[in-house]
Amino acid sequence: MAFWDKYLNLRTTASGRRPPSAVEIAPEGVLAGAHPAARIASGSAPVVAFAALPAGAVVPGIAEPNLRQPEAVAEAVKSALDQVSPRSRSVSVVVPDISARVFVLDFDSLPAKTADALPVLRFRLRKVLPFDVEQATVSYQVLSEEKHAVRVLTIVMPSAILAEYEGAVRTAGYEPGAVLPAGLAALASLHAAEPALVATLSAGSLSTAITRGNDLLLYRAVELPVEPDAALDEVRRGAAVAAAYFEDHVGAPPERLYVSGSWTGTAEANVFAEAIAETGLTVEEIAPAPTTGAMTAMGPMAFAGVFGALEGAA
Repeated sequence: MAFWDKYLNLRTTASGRRPPSAVEIAPEGVLAGAHPAARIASGSAPVVAFAALPAGAVVPGIAEPNLRQPEAVAEAVKSALDQVSPRSRSVSVVVPDISARVFVLDFDSLPAKTADALPVLRFRLRKVLPFDVEQATVSYQVLSEEKHAVRVLTIVMPSAILAEYEGAVRTAGYEPGAVLPAGLAALASLHAAEPALVATLSAGSLSTAITRGNDLLLYRAVELPVEPDAALDEVRRGAAVAAAYFEDHVGAPPERLYVSGSWTGTAEANVFAEAIAETGLTVEEIAPAPTTGAMTAMGPMAFAGVFGALEGAA
């Protein structure tokens, strides 16, 4: 299942095909994955590698520089990618959710040509963004289109912050192909025909989403407070909002929660696990840690973002 096609990227390769390797840059470290040709043919899992980062090297957000130690980030990107031996220098780049904004927008109509549609989207986004949309990179995908009703999935990211992440990848000796937020990338590795409630945890943030087939009903990313009790309250609130929205739009309460991540080893994970236990929902990981193909000791990062970015790889 994919909620984005070759057009929904903050950057895309000239061919429009997914690169056969991907890298996720997060505060915890850098996770890389690659599909050697033989593995794509056999359908087996990609090889993966992890490189840790110093505390504070990556501070996600939209208001200030994200890469506080760009040399360390570039070194970690190179270390992780070199170990998985990509078949090309072009890689998909997965960035933290709170470094970008994702919206599902409704229009009566939208021009068919991208050059005509982007000004319409930018005009609409001016009303909801806390930064200058004219200094941002915007990408979109039409989710559904009927007479007098168009639903559009839109990603927007400050161009200066996008350039930081792309710059680290280039310094490492690779070329950014597709660029996507982590939560949205994770949805591409979800294979569920029924409506699904999804939660994605990363250091300091939580994303919730509701999917139905190839439609996206809700996508919400929030920054978690540093203080554990406040973070727990925010996770509870986010889960309650998403569950209520699910019941309103699907017609029944959710029974299952699909999660992206490993729920041990970090303060954020412990807070999340406590809040999720209170929901009473059956929990299922989108992409559990692979049992084969690990080139290094794996860190605390989720695998769903990288695996999702590799869906449809060339």
